[in-house]
Amino acid sequence: MGNRGAQQPAVAGERIEVRPAVGRYDDFYEVVGVKKPGGKGCWCMAYRDSRVPPEERPDHMRNLCETDPGPGVLVYVDDVVAGWCSVAPRSTYRRLMNSRTIPFVDDRDAWAAVCFVVRAGYRKRGLMHHLLAGAVEHARAHGAEVIEGYPADVGPDRVDQISGYVGTVRMFEAAGFERAVETGGVSGGRRRWVMRKQLTADGPAAAAAAG
Repeated sequence: MGNRGAQQPAVAGERIEVRPAVGRYDDFYEVVGVKKPGGKGCWCMAYRDSRVPPEERPDHMRNLCETDPGPGVLVYVDDVVAGWCSVAPRSTYRRLMNSRTIPFVDDRDAWAAVCFVVRAGYRKRGLMHHLLAGAVEHARAHGAEVIEGYPADVGPDRVDQISGYVGTVRMFEAAGFERAVETGGVSGGRRRWVMRKQLTADGPAAAAAAG
């Protein structure tokens, strides 16, 4: 996506951009970092490696933000950071590699968009849709064959914060993802699905069509 990231359509006159987190640790911290002195928090490490002690998590994420492809993407509204999406190869998420509830669809190393955070004051503006679109383009730019997520199937209901951090099935469907398999996991009491989007023309579906 380049250093500036993908330009997104403006909403209500605002300029919305999604940019990779590489070189932008301070902005990642603004959205996800724990501000309270002595506070522990997740630091978006729950899926990556929850064994990392809380006091070491800031440096761990700082290091990831210094190396391409980085740990995710950030959304900006008029150059002010407003949200975050954790997206990286599934193989880099220890929890996913060892999960008993989220199955593997095939043996490809799919990229995974696992967590969305939008700052207070910027919610209900559709920024999660922008984050997901940016995550797709970030994965594509780094050669991903397929990208997946594990959102909650909330149907037409209003999304609560517990379900919301993983996204919703309808949000992923709006971005061109398809249901691959139902997981054994839940979020906010709602069943989660493996949602997938093919990014290259040489995946299993293309091979089957060619055959």
